[in-house]
Amino acid sequence: MGIDAILTLAVIVIAVWLFVSEKLPSDVVALLILASLLVLQLVTPAEAVSGFSSPATITVAAMFVLSSGLSASGVVHAMGRLIARVRRPLPMTLLVMVLVGLLSAFINNTAAVAVFLPVVLATTAANRIPASQLLIPMSYAAQMAGVCTLVGTSTNLLVNSLARNLGHPGFGLFEFTKLGLIMLAAGFVYILLVQRWLLPHSHSSDPDDSDQLGKYITELRVPATSPLIGSSVADAKLGERYGVYVLELLRNDTAVAQPRAETIRSDDLLIVRGDWSRISELIDKNRLQAAPDFQPMEPDDGNARAVMAEVMIAPGSALVGHTLVSPECHWHYRSAILAIHRRGDVLRSKLRDVNLRVGDVLLLRAPGNELPSLRRNPALLVLSAREHRVFLPRQALLTIAIMATVMTVAALGWLPLVASAILGCIALVATRCIDNNAAYESIDWRVIMLLAGVIPLGIAMQKSGLAQFIAGHLLGFVGDFGPLAVLAAVYLLTAVLTELMSNNATAVLITPIAYSTALAMGLSPTPFLIAVLFAASPPVLPRQSVIRPTPWSTTPATTASPIS
Repeated sequence: MGIDAILTLAVIVIAVWLFVSEKLPSDVVALLILASLLVLQLVTPAEAVSGFSSPATITVAAMFVLSSGLSASGVVHAMGRLIARVRRPLPMTLLVMVLVGLLSAFINNTAAVAVFLPVVLATTAANRIPASQLLIPMSYAAQMAGVCTLVGTSTNLLVNSLARNLGHPGFGLFEFTKLGLIMLAAGFVYILLVQRWLLPHSHSSDPDDSDQLGKYITELRVPATSPLIGSSVADAKLGERYGVYVLELLRNDTAVAQPRAETIRSDDLLIVRGDWSRISELIDKNRLQAAPDFQPMEPDDGNARAVMAEVMIAPGSALVGHTLVSPECHWHYRSAILAIHRRGDVLRSKLRDVNLRVGDVLLLRAPGNELPSLRRNPALLVLSAREHRVFLPRQALLTIAIMATVMTVAALGWLPLVASAILGCIALVATRCIDNNAAYESIDWRVIMLLAGVIPLGIAMQKSGLAQFIAGHLLGFVGDFGPLAVLAAVYLLTAVLTELMSNNATAVLITPIAYSTALAMGLSPTPFLIAVLFAASPPVLPRQSVIRPTPWSTTPATTASPIS
């Protein structure tokens, strides 16, 4: 290897370590890769920023906007109502997989799962079905359907773009659809046959779990006018009278050692757990103040009625690890955060001190006109809201027609995919199927930065000769076993790396190696590129996000030991 190849390898090793350790967000790591390649002069300035102008990057951004149009028109909500009508687990699983698979074939996998997640959580809760029995099949259906078309995942578009840069003619919109449908059908049959044995059957091992639905943790300040002043926590008997249990009593931000015997004073803070309707009754009858640190920071304009909503911290959210008072949580400035739910953990501190995790559910009161903004926030999933989502037939038909036109024009080769996708976004805005601000907000810019940052790495691997060097050693290990063994090795290597780091980063690393390996063997690169494409498409629901359903009034409670 030359010095450039060694430097490129060093950048890759450090990048892989950062991706695996998750010490930095993946988009930040991608931009560090870009900067490192530029500083080390492994790529030219034009090559370093080529990821921002890549057809893959622009097409992914456009597909986010087109996906948002489907959601805004009520098309996805109408599909969700079909799921809600089914009561039996097996037909429900099949219907969820079919609908999610149909959507995932044409829009981003994560976006497809995100729009169905609240519906699935609510439906499983209403029918007392463990959410994992639907969430896991839904995740894999989105994965398998995502490789049925070129636009199904950002990884597909990225591999296609990298292949074109390497000299491959690229793929058509439906070029690997037949192979994708075979895998999809086999996956459907397998999941439906084995889900009874491999997926959870019960909600919880806690026999009292059914009595803990709808419980939240919140903090209540005791004003000078409260009738609770002068009585102890034990004497107040809040658990007996309201079904609300005191977990901690804070005085001057310090927990009282023996709260049961302590006399309640003015400005004391009670950390309580209970059903929100019962907590509201407690607040009204005892003149308490709920979550005083989290009242709206910006006044409502008075034009929209307040609504109660439950929002969950989404997988991959930038809010994870931060508190509600950190700058990252500016989204709630017009909303009053009332309570928090975290399954499997005991929260005994003030809400402002809680570090958010994936799956945390926040109960908030927000102006009705803020709900669209909350729904578009990629860091959150709105699980429920007292809001009537209207199906707009004209808008829905226009959105579907625009999506169909984009796909048809690209499939027939009349225009490049990137051009038809951009025109589709313009058509959505021009016909007012989605407003201009919503179009920008629908784009997950972290994915865009990730794509733009890692694309130059593929260029550096090719220019430095590192891809050819690795391909030669790969052939030395498995080349004697024939092309099929080499193809299997490429697939296995991609699949293993995808489990450890970003699928897009994995695709950038392996695509040049797969391409060079095929050329070195005198074979067509197409099967090797498709192997990378299929192997680098991971399930879209990480393990920690498969949680119990938490719809309105059916949120499972945090397990805690109340002191009253």
